[in-house]
Amino acid sequence: MAENIASALREGPGYAVDTAHDGEEALLLSSAGAYDVIILDLMIPKVSGKMVLRRLRYRSDATPVLILTAVNDTEATIDLLNTGADDYMTKPFDLGELIARVRALIRRGKGATQSTLSFGVIRMNLLEQTVTSAGEAVELSPTEYRILEYLMHRPRVIVSKQELLEHLYDFTWEHHSNVIEAHVSNLRRKLRLTTQTMVLETLRARGYRLAVPSGDLT
Repeated sequence: MAENIASALREGPGYAVDTAHDGEEALLLSSAGAYDVIILDLMIPKVSGKMVLRRLRYRSDATPVLILTAVNDTEATIDLLNTGADDYMTKPFDLGELIARVRALIRRGKGATQSTLSFGVIRMNLLEQTVTSAGEAVELSPTEYRILEYLMHRPRVIVSKQELLEHLYDFTWEHHSNVIEAHVSNLRRKLRLTTQTMVLETLRARGYRLAVPSGDLT
């Protein structure tokens, strides 16, 4: 089931996904990296899903958690939510619904309650995964889209190359020093075809930032 969910998330929305097959591994991965969302099955071995959730919240890890459970009981659900779960699904479940809920949790975790992000003349539809600039469609590769989405959630904030690498790739990615630079270069070129007011800055030894020329955006 874990592999089916991981494949659906990689092939559909194009997320980078790590899988843990027991509670100990889940706690190790969650402490080693920053995740947008955690899908947590209650019936994992070694350390139960509920205990993993307790430990995450005990160490002030606020990552949104979607619980998978075979128990459809109101009291059990209330207990999970009180423990710190953000959402839950009972088995069996529809993969399409799971992906929709994951997207909603990610938006909520980043402070975006709407399905559309806007910055300057750029509009990004998170449900349709489309981008327009000054009203014109911008065709992006999956990786370019995910880079822009990450930056759109953090306008004017400097995002390091390492942070982008950790967001875009799972623990199996190979360390190619120029992979981010190449994608950012292509993304910058495509945005410049439709607007001169959006600036995708490269700050030497610091990272990247979405900004606009002074006076173009209040």
